[in-house]
Amino acid sequence: MNDNNSKEVRNDKLQEILELSLLYDFYGELLGDHKKQIFEDYILNDLSLSEIADEAGISRQGVYDIVKRCSKKLKEYEEKLCLVKKFQTTKDKINQIKEISELIRVTNDVKRVIEIEQISEEILNDL
Repeated sequence: MNDNNSKEVRNDKLQEILELSLLYDFYGELLGDHKKQIFEDYILNDLSLSEIADEAGISRQGVYDIVKRCSKKLKEYEEKLCLVKKFQTTKDKINQIKEISELIRVTNDVKRVIEIEQISEEILNDL
């Protein structure tokens, strides 16, 4: 495998871990305690399948299966509830408000307050 492919694989893996971490932040409490601990150890604590298997007293394949099932379940929760998507959208809109506020401070163009009001209204309607 060449260097570019290797970097792409690493970036994809990191992106997947970031996505799963965020999903876990929102939906992790919906997983059972045993599954939650194994998922945390693998995704958040970066332990190997072997380390987790030894600690949990199950096979590496068992750990792998639990991580895959948890990942699938967290993604299903997001498909149904869209909490992460709503959070990201709200965060983006708040950043827009911040940028407009900074522009108003620099330019004294108070007409831009209307933009803030519109974005604020969108946020409130989305809740």
